[in-house]
Amino acid sequence: MNALIKAATIIDSKSSHHGATVDIRITNGKIRLIGQNLSLEKGEQLIEKEHLFVSQGWFDSSVSIGQPGYEERETIENGLAVAAKSGFTGIAINPNTYPILDTSADITFVSKMGEGYATRLFPIGALTRNSESVDLAELYDMQQSGAVAFGDYQRAITNPNLLKIALQYTQGFNGLVLSFPQENKIAGPGKMNEGVVSTRIGLKGIPAIAESLQVARDLHILAYTGGKLHIPTISTAASVALIKEAKDKGLDVSCSVAIHNLFYTDSALEEFNTNYKVLPPLRTQEDVDALIAGIKDGTIDMVTSDHNPLDIERKHVEFDNAAFGTISQEATFGALLTLVSEKKAIQLLTNGRDRFTQESITIEEGTEANLTLFTTKGTTVFSEEDIVSKSKNACFLGAKLKGNVYGVIANQKLAIR
Repeated sequence: MNALIKAATIIDSKSSHHGATVDIRITNGKIRLIGQNLSLEKGEQLIEKEHLFVSQGWFDSSVSIGQPGYEERETIENGLAVAAKSGFTGIAINPNTYPILDTSADITFVSKMGEGYATRLFPIGALTRNSESVDLAELYDMQQSGAVAFGDYQRAITNPNLLKIALQYTQGFNGLVLSFPQENKIAGPGKMNEGVVSTRIGLKGIPAIAESLQVARDLHILAYTGGKLHIPTISTAASVALIKEAKDKGLDVSCSVAIHNLFYTDSALEEFNTNYKVLPPLRTQEDVDALIAGIKDGTIDMVTSDHNPLDIERKHVEFDNAAFGTISQEATFGALLTLVSEKKAIQLLTNGRDRFTQESITIEEGTEANLTLFTTKGTTVFSEEDIVSKSKNACFLGAKLKGNVYGVIANQKLAIR
């Protein structure tokens, strides 16, 4: 794959070209030359866009893809196309398939299915067998087959001893353990955040303390065992404070926040739109403000789409019966750019790669091209035409977003609009 990118501003703090507007020549998938006024060579594809920016490829740490088992929601092929269109050259896929990804054979299967695309697929193996929080899954074997982390998607580790053993065991092979932040007995049958809005509209609530209690428990266990812990999709001010304190103590903990938990509050559920029924639930403005402060000061390491395609039968039902989840990947960059600077947005969209894959990439001559192309200019209103996913359960419909993603160049593939 040969291409010439013209007049692109590089945003990559690791690169010696950070902040420069340059031409980039890519030959056989590698960055051959970075300079000024480069002329198009035979066989090269010209990439020239208005107000073009280039960064190292983005990474999404929480993506659900139905295949195997739920192909009506999303397939691996289309899911990787969605990711490329959204600017991601790497995605960590959750194990919530059928069967659940809890064996080395499962990890090998999805890894093989994900080969040959611009966006690379990184499987997360289930932490416990069938994600039932009873027995640990075959963690080491899954890592040897390509799993980059271990966690039960949107299912809490109810047995604290399992988390203790997992953190101790995975230290032998530098494994990353994920623990979903919810204490189920306190969350109960809740459908949204417990507060003024849930009381007014008559829906059962999930108290914020259900999250912070679990986070406090997990951090206490981490302090005892050591190891590497990632807390996915936090949503409360208390969680931000607890994780900040843990990092100050030197614990090896990271965390993420879902883009919709940064962009919306629980007031979005006033009209009972099931697209806003997510887990963790949308919280209060106070929580959102704390989350935004957390991404700005570095307490929160990364922003994820927490992209979760669901078929119409699971969403177009009564609110109580609807499944938790929304598709957000196509809107992630535009929504994030309304909240932070372009430099901070790129940092939040690339930090996950180091944590999950230990890959180190940068934009320099001689390196493999792993690039996201975008612009920070302009605004758009997100509509159904912007949805590439097979499922259409998008909470961002009608939202005003900034910038635009042109596509990606990675894995010797070019996926540019």
